[in-house]
Amino acid sequence: MKASIIAMTAVALTMTACGNKDKEYDATGTFEATEVTVSAEQNGKLLQFDVNEGSTLSAGQQVGLIDTVQLYLKALQMGATKEVYARQRPDVSKQVASLRQQLAKAEQEQARFAGLVKEGAANRKQLDDASSQVQVIRRQLEAQLSSLDNSTQALNAQMSTADIQRHQVADQLSKCHIVAPLTGTVLEKYAEPGEYAVIGKPLFKMADTEHMFIRAYITSAQLKSVRTGQRVKVFSDYGNGERKQYDGTVTWISERSEFTPKTILTDDERADLVYAVKIAVKNDGYIKIGMYGEIKL
Repeated sequence: MKASIIAMTAVALTMTACGNKDKEYDATGTFEATEVTVSAEQNGKLLQFDVNEGSTLSAGQQVGLIDTVQLYLKALQMGATKEVYARQRPDVSKQVASLRQQLAKAEQEQARFAGLVKEGAANRKQLDDASSQVQVIRRQLEAQLSSLDNSTQALNAQMSTADIQRHQVADQLSKCHIVAPLTGTVLEKYAEPGEYAVIGKPLFKMADTEHMFIRAYITSAQLKSVRTGQRVKVFSDYGNGERKQYDGTVTWISERSEFTPKTILTDDERADLVYAVKIAVKNDGYIKIGMYGEIKL
């Protein structure tokens, strides 16, 4: 009887010890990646579209082209319009040359009569008439210069408008070239060559699968042990006990708490409020989006 009691006590102690053993992880979550949906920025026929699901693209790589013929012709039209305005600009120096010559001659006559009046060889009226003629020609010259300046400014403004319109068309032309916004893997393809693209229509979705992160949730008790930049251990779980370890870095901690998501397990399942965290992980090709993972603080 005594031996039986001792055996039962040993079993109880063993179970207690096992129950107090630390877990291999402190929080769990799923792996995510930065995903971007690329949409058409211009209307037109999709002439080229070299995108396949699962293919890897580099940031800035051109993968498609929308018909640019109409925009190209519009750009040529804007260039021709600017040239027309440029040819209409007046040559100020040539258009006022005659008045300047008349003014110079009138000023000479004024000076000549001023000398004659001084010597008593001419009357005062002749000098006054010559001075009046100088004033008239000067006003005519000022009016002509003002008119030509206004005309030049108006034509310059029209040329600037044509330039702006050309820049707008050039921007639209550049948006006909479909490029990858980041380096990553194509997840989904929504269009095919030959289809008509409309502004805002999704063409494909891609994700940066090299730089992954796991979104997990920690309790208030764990929060004091976590900080941004902290190095932690991350495990990808393939099921059936198969796991792979990675080095991770805490990049974000939520500023506010939230109720425990139904699909998330935390160290304390009774906790009502948790904090979301993101841990960045460099993918070696085995981590997939949506895969279950664990973290060890």
